[in-house]
Amino acid sequence: MSKVLLVGIDCSDCSNRALQYAADGAAKSKLQLIVVHVIDWSPFTFSTAKENEERRQRREDELDRAHREIVDPVVSELREQGIYARGVVRHGHPAETICAVSREFGATNIIIGKTGSSKLKSQLFGSVANTLAQISEVPVTVVP
Repeated sequence: MSKVLLVGIDCSDCSNRALQYAADGAAKSKLQLIVVHVIDWSPFTFSTAKENEERRQRREDELDRAHREIVDPVVSELREQGIYARGVVRHGHPAETICAVSREFGATNIIIGKTGSSKLKSQLFGSVANTLAQISEVPVTVVP
């Protein structure tokens, strides 16, 4: 069975440490590394048909921008280091979406930073790392 590491990134310091940890592990063991950025999004809004179409276009624009500005530069740098890396950007609930991407790519381990870019939100609603540890079907490594 081929091992695949998946790392969730959100541009926070903790996320950067998780990325470095994942990159080190992928390089050392010659593993594929999937770099995932999730744009938090909820489908629970009431909109007109015109607003829904505009919203769909904004979502597409957000995905493109996140690829260009966040994920693609990271993946390029990893590839320059000789790591087989792929980037994924999705909309959705971060923990649930990371789990779905993990299943899609057959990840054998998920690596995530302990604290993301929204510390207040995680204190109020629970962290992505905590939720992942509870719902993931594969081991989750939480990097401090």
